[in-house]
Amino acid sequence: MSRIGKKPVPVPAGVTATVDGQKVVAKGPKGELSFVANDEVALKLVDNAVVVSPVGNSKDARSKWGMSRTMISNIFTGVKDGYERKLEINGVGYRAAMQGRNLQLALGFSHDVVYQPPEGVNIACPKPTEIVITGIDKQVLGQVAAEIRGYRGPEPYKGKGVKYAEERIVRKEGKKK
Repeated sequence: MSRIGKKPVPVPAGVTATVDGQKVVAKGPKGELSFVANDEVALKLVDNAVVVSPVGNSKDARSKWGMSRTMISNIFTGVKDGYERKLEINGVGYRAAMQGRNLQLALGFSHDVVYQPPEGVNIACPKPTEIVITGIDKQVLGQVAAEIRGYRGPEPYKGKGVKYAEERIVRKEGKKK
């Protein structure tokens, strides 16, 4: 039994949710998101909460049960409050700046890296060494953060590169004389 899947997903105040077969649509103050569940799970709207249950007792159905419940919970949180991810840049000469809607990164390459965010994702640079990514879709937001971090990930000797704000870099000891 899935401990996560057993809990119904309450619809937050200010959010309207509709369940149409395998599709859940959530509309809130930040926007609108939808999730289409797999045929292995059944969705019902009961007492202003979405109840997810597996169809049958197969391993495939039980493995998609908790994931579907979490995805529905994520779209409710996204349309109500939105998500935010912070990145930090460490290193001499490494910096970020906004160029219109695009993000311009100076990461020690021979040229600046220009990143164009997808629709629905906003990027801001309050400081040259800090990047704040906001949006309503948690999955897209995480992908954008991972792509920006992928240009120059943190290295273990000096900690230079782009890292998540909450990330802790395990440092290595350098050469000994």
